[in-house]
Amino acid sequence: MNNPIKILRDLDSKLDHKIDLIIFGKAAIVLGFPTAPANYGSTQDVDAILPTKNLETISNDEKFWDALESTNQDLKPEGLYMTHLFQEEQIILSPNWSDKTILLELGLNHIQISRPSTLDLILTKMMRGDKYDLEEIGFLIESDHITPEELEAAFKTARVPDESEILDLFQRAQPLVLEIAKKLAGREDRPPL
Repeated sequence: MNNPIKILRDLDSKLDHKIDLIIFGKAAIVLGFPTAPANYGSTQDVDAILPTKNLETISNDEKFWDALESTNQDLKPEGLYMTHLFQEEQIILSPNWSDKTILLELGLNHIQISRPSTLDLILTKMMRGDKYDLEEIGFLIESDHITPEELEAAFKTARVPDESEILDLFQRAQPLVLEIAKKLAGREDRPPL
């Protein structure tokens, strides 16, 4: 069992009502893509996006927050946690990102898990610009055959948090991400040997 599903199952077991969660980061990749590298399952956390339209509901859901705190306490000895819950304005996303989420069937009783579209997952990965994020972006581009043109269009319309550091990292990541997409597209265009 990978760590993200372990975290989500523990949280699910502590809930007594339905809740929708949109996960992103490495957990969304390992749970949302059957061909994800096995080592992605060793990530120690699950990150989630809190859409503005649901923010008040989840903010006032004391049972959810109690279950989350209990899950983090239970899994702390293993170094596992779910503490990064971001409001949508805090991460890079397309303007209509919540209309394009993809439901993940994980067999949970109370939590309905979704992930952002592949293009939106790529945008969220462009906030740090480290080599691991670029590797994951390469996996995402290759998995869904994302073209450089699709990426350029997403870059132009992306909603970027109003923080100069994030904007700078996003701008610096763009040519690197396009280079990855072009290399992968070139590899696909070659005839098989």
